[in-house]
Amino acid sequence: MANYIVGDIQGCLDELELLLSNSHFDKQKDTLWIAGDLVARGPKSLETLRFVKSMGEAAKICLGNHDLHLLAVSLGVHNAKPKDKTLPILEALDKADLLDWLRHQPLLLEHDEFVVCHAGISPQWTLEQARVNAREVEQQLQSDDWQALIHNMYSNDPDFWQSELTGFERWRYIINAYTRMRFCYPDGRLDMACKLPPSDVNPLEYIPWFQLDNRVPLNKTVLFGHWAALGGYISEQVIGLDTGCVWGGSLTMIRWEDKKVFEQPALG
Repeated sequence: MANYIVGDIQGCLDELELLLSNSHFDKQKDTLWIAGDLVARGPKSLETLRFVKSMGEAAKICLGNHDLHLLAVSLGVHNAKPKDKTLPILEALDKADLLDWLRHQPLLLEHDEFVVCHAGISPQWTLEQARVNAREVEQQLQSDDWQALIHNMYSNDPDFWQSELTGFERWRYIINAYTRMRFCYPDGRLDMACKLPPSDVNPLEYIPWFQLDNRVPLNKTVLFGHWAALGGYISEQVIGLDTGCVWGGSLTMIRWEDKKVFEQPALG
């Protein structure tokens, strides 16, 4: 039994299927962990949702910003953008079933030796805080009042964690940290605007969240996606898996047990 962790799929189903085939993934005994963003911008978002959902217990999914945005579009909070290529989902006969399944997915996945999330874990959190905060938002998202959370999640504020935060402000920070974070300022505040690679920014102003000097140490490796411009990143503490398949790069997956990396170049 092996554990495979893959970066942002974003509707690139053909590449995912090739990646699973070439790595000899066996859904009868292996587990696929997906670091968020199943949908948006790629050609087969609808088919990707159906495929991953059909895998049952063989696939573990955490939510990304594009997944949450799809839920918002389904509620009319935002209009569907042609470039996102998610309209087929909203017009599908199984739309309600797929979206209900999607909103019941977690923000944080945990294995005995690693955790998986979309963008990362706030540098101010211990692992226990990360667990508790993820569960708190998940409970809201899976509740009967989940639409209120979606309506109130769009803002860059607050950008600094305080345990005294309550309600939508608290949940918004948690969502932003888990699904949108890339850089932090030196004082630990989150920056939500810059999408560049670290080599293209002033290192005294913008610091990758996982390189902040006062980041709380975690006792597990964090595997994440979201940051295509990072081009993949592997260290003992963090592993970035988004290599921009939807932008013409590749879809990247790592097998945890031997750290073998598999890559499937974009087909389109």
